[in-house]
Amino acid sequence: MIGRAIVPFLGLVPKGVVRSIAKRYVAGETLESALSVVQRLNQSQMWATLDVLGENTRFDEEADETLKAYMECLEAISKLGLKSNISIKLTHFGLRVDQEKTRNRVLSLVEKAHELNNFVRIDMEDSSVTQLTLDIYRYVRERFANVGCVLQAYLKRTVEDAKILASEGANVRICKGIYNEPKEIAYKKRDEIRNKYLEVAEVLLEGADTHVAFATHDLYLIERCVEIVKKKQISSDRFEFQALLGVPVEETLKRLVQDGCKVRVYVPFGKEWYPYSVRRLKENPRIASYVIKHLFGFGV
Repeated sequence: MIGRAIVPFLGLVPKGVVRSIAKRYVAGETLESALSVVQRLNQSQMWATLDVLGENTRFDEEADETLKAYMECLEAISKLGLKSNISIKLTHFGLRVDQEKTRNRVLSLVEKAHELNNFVRIDMEDSSVTQLTLDIYRYVRERFANVGCVLQAYLKRTVEDAKILASEGANVRICKGIYNEPKEIAYKKRDEIRNKYLEVAEVLLEGADTHVAFATHDLYLIERCVEIVKKKQISSDRFEFQALLGVPVEETLKRLVQDGCKVRVYVPFGKEWYPYSVRRLKENPRIASYVIKHLFGFGV
């Protein structure tokens, strides 16, 4: 309730206040600041994925700049010998402007990553682009193997998508899903979403050549996923755990590393941190409540 009540006013929050909220979860505005975070993570035996903040570009010029920024990320990762890949959003590459140009930009990026022995994760966005995202992923995947996609457990279509991707030997990140989707296409209850998350995990792990990234901060799901890979005797090179930078699950991540699991932290950065942060809060009022509770100490 409180989360929804403050949503209309989020755009009025002073930028300095939002910056104080965002700095824990965003690795600064520059590539250099993000690389420093990646280096610290690597020193803690954790991997990273870099995300240049931004989405829903409106012009080809903006999308071309996005491609250039990611090319620079790949070059820097290679030069410094960092353990990091990259994550991209197709609307940041111009999906809502020109689908063919978007596909070609992504293809050139994945080709560059292939040359540098790196990997590109195509993030999933809201349901209006779910199928388009999977279509472009498959187009690129037919040409280069170093690309993966994301499935959102709360979408009612996801189990079927998982079955197909498992048969294709895909590299898939599973997340709960953050966008505020209608109940006709998405599960809303926590237990439903948890159950679907685990079902999707099981389906993907049945694939002979799949790689699964468990992206969640839900301690219950983390423990269950550990149980699943142990029960199925899944080799450690076929799965990893992922978390967002700054979310308070550090001790769990450290324990996973100590137990021999690969852990990867999502490291967003860039000049678009402010609109990105406000947009995320507006899209899901529960996150607004989370921010108030955990960053301002209010009991909600």
